[in-house]
Amino acid sequence: METKISAIIADDHPVMRQGLRQIIERDEFFEVLVECGDGETALNETLMRQPDVVILDIDMPHKTGLEVLQALREQSFAGKVILMTVHDDEEFFNEALRCGANGYVLKDSATEDILNAVRTVVSGQNYVSPALTNLLFQQKQKPPVELSGLENLTPTERQILKLVSEYQTNNQIAETLFISPATVKTHRRNINLKLALEGNHALMKFAVEHKSKL
Repeated sequence: METKISAIIADDHPVMRQGLRQIIERDEFFEVLVECGDGETALNETLMRQPDVVILDIDMPHKTGLEVLQALREQSFAGKVILMTVHDDEEFFNEALRCGANGYVLKDSATEDILNAVRTVVSGQNYVSPALTNLLFQQKQKPPVELSGLENLTPTERQILKLVSEYQTNNQIAETLFISPATVKTHRRNINLKLALEGNHALMKFAVEHKSKL
């Protein structure tokens, strides 16, 4: 009997993990070894089990998908890595490529794209969600947006924004700056107000896009 291609799924939303597992295992040549709800567990399970492919959500507790990817490459993990994300901008995409991702799948289209992504990367090719390709072309055609608002931030707020751009969690930022996680949250709210940012991922997106200016 032919050995199945093994996979690990890491996402902090159980429904998302289970849905992806069902889709992947519809193909008789694939099997999901384990599901993980955070980045630290995903890293440990991947290094222990050595699957053919690991699917990582970028935004996870304890370690982000990008941090897990970097750690896996440092450990010379030989398998393929697919990142799933809600981030549809060029900065996140370029960062994923720099870290060594083999696939980049938008979560909005993950249920349609994931099986094609897994098949593509295990065959030795790279995969990007078709929807992202269109978005990147559209963004290239838009005039550049001038940087504004950073001058209104306090030194502490700029420091927090820089740490956000490095994918640090509130707890990690609190430890770095010797303040409480609650204080970090307050600063983040103030930064959002000053920069007129709305939505759960707007601050992260802004921080990464303007990392070189911080």
